[in-house]
Amino acid sequence: MRTVLVLAWLLAAAALAACGGRSAPAGAPAPGAAAAAEAASPALAAAPRRAGEILVAGEASPATHGPYTFDGRYTVRFEQIAPEDPRLDFTAQSAFVAEADRTAGQTGPGSRRLFRAAARTGRRSLTLRGRMYVDVSFGDFPYAIRFTPTDRR
Repeated sequence: MRTVLVLAWLLAAAALAACGGRSAPAGAPAPGAAAAAEAASPALAAAPRRAGEILVAGEASPATHGPYTFDGRYTVRFEQIAPEDPRLDFTAQSAFVAEADRTAGQTGPGSRRLFRAAARTGRRSLTLRGRMYVDVSFGDFPYAIRFTPTDRR
């Protein structure tokens, strides 16, 4: 009888060990979470850069990027994603807010609003010249902003 109990206990322990997998320490991401987070980046950031393009990407705000040197007209696009909810309706969220500023983190003379939109993506054309920082003052989700020079032909 004792042998049967020991054998049952060993089988139960082996079954638990086979089911469990690894657990992460408290406060640490679960196994594979880092890879999932790394894979969760806006498609706009993944596309190869063309000549003259400037790409800015971040996880959340506030954040200052740059400085970058601009010289001409650009098509500026942004994209934000919610890795935990890919179908999130960004129109129900607070606006994504970004500016191009002459001084890091400071709106002032020469600053240009890039976006203030409660949307997954946005696009506009504008002329930027000189050395500027890209300040994202509000955005709770991973984002990318791409500046593509407009063909001047």
